[in-house]
Amino acid sequence: MRYLGLDLGTKSLGVSVSDITNTFALPVVTLHFNEDDYESVLKELEKIVFSKHITDFVLGLPKNMNNSLGFASERSENFKKLLEDYFSLPVHMVDERLTTKEAESILLAGDMSRKKRKKVIDNVASSLILETYLRRKD
Repeated sequence: MRYLGLDLGTKSLGVSVSDITNTFALPVVTLHFNEDDYESVLKELEKIVFSKHITDFVLGLPKNMNNSLGFASERSENFKKLLEDYFSLPVHMVDERLTTKEAESILLAGDMSRKKRKKVIDNVASSLILETYLRRKD
């Protein structure tokens, strides 16, 4: 099994992949798209899915701090359905609360400039989402 971690935003999608032992998540790319235009994203994901032999997706589910679901959660649920229909692969949802904040802290600790952080933060967040899933699945 090989997993693809996804952090969905309104105009970007952070993508990470599990290593062959499913122990670590490695950032791959941040895909950019026009708001709600997922067709181009699916085509780009298709290349990654086949080249990396992906068997499952792990998609972040943005919950509110009180554990309720809002608009962002609905967007992720709709994207989950698109992934399932397009790829016919399982999609696992993981609570992604505070992953972007944690990703920013990691990048700040590495003394990365704001401009560089903006380019990679979604990748790092997708890695955190995927690593959360990999730790809990065992």
